[in-house]
Amino acid sequence: MNQEKKLSKNEVIRLERDLAKYANIMDSVVRIPFTKQGMGADAALSTIPIAGDVAGFVLTCYAVYKAKQIGVPQAKLNGVLKLAVIDGVVGCIPVLGTVFDIFIRPSRKALDVVHEHIREEYQIDSESHVIHPFLHESLEKKQQSSAFWRNPVIAWFWLHIPDLLGAILLVLIGIALWFGFTTLWHWFQQFEMSR
Repeated sequence: MNQEKKLSKNEVIRLERDLAKYANIMDSVVRIPFTKQGMGADAALSTIPIAGDVAGFVLTCYAVYKAKQIGVPQAKLNGVLKLAVIDGVVGCIPVLGTVFDIFIRPSRKALDVVHEHIREEYQIDSESHVIHPFLHESLEKKQQSSAFWRNPVIAWFWLHIPDLLGAILLVLIGIALWFGFTTLWHWFQQFEMSR
């Protein structure tokens, strides 16, 4: 039996959720709705020459430490460490390093490696605890004290607040663009008629 089996499923979910919260802060605090693409503290730190890149590397090592707590073998984490070193080296190049940090996200890669590992070792297929980890943690606390929050429909809405807000924002942008183009078209027609 593997050493990592000492942890219960709930402990593994809690540790992975902690890593997901960390990865979100590092790599996707500001996220494009309905995508996993975003930017976070790692890109912000890279704007500080050398010191920011060293800090980003140290923080990625923390993500590897969390992965080791879950029991992920070192061999699976070597790719994450290589990516962190490349991120640190390229990060020293002004501007290019910051852009690189937006797209090369070692903390997110560590989370992917951990999730694949726990899927194999613990048969945990659910991703709700890593997609919106802060909301998931909050929901778990609410569910302990109230049956209202244990309702699957309420829980689903709570966990999808960012996506729903993103959808509303996209609809509002679409409406604003439609009104903008309609107004411009109307002005253009009036201008043509007045000639």
